[in-house]
Amino acid sequence: MKKLSLISLAAVALFAATGCFASARAPVVGILYVEATAGEAATSNSGASKSGEACASSILGLIGTGDASINAAAKNAGISNISYVDGKSTNILGIYATYCTIVYGE
Repeated sequence: MKKLSLISLAAVALFAATGCFASARAPVVGILYVEATAGEAATSNSGASKSGEACASSILGLIGTGDASINAAAKNAGISNISYVDGKSTNILGIYATYCTIVYGE
């Protein structure tokens, strides 16, 4: 029984250390810190004089809030003709994580 408890505790610690408690979609993995941006989508529309951002965040994977949808990001900047979309992730020690959608267009 003691051995099972020790293994369970080690599994939870590893789970927390890898950022699984507060995970945000990211193009790379970092145990201590992640701050990365990646392209998510592109259209055949040209021109991108405006940009809008919408974010969601998580604390310890227990509380998650926000609207990181493409629609929310476009609405925040008054964009009706989307050219491309990027995603930006931040994760600090698996304690706090954010994911932001960035929309570019007219």
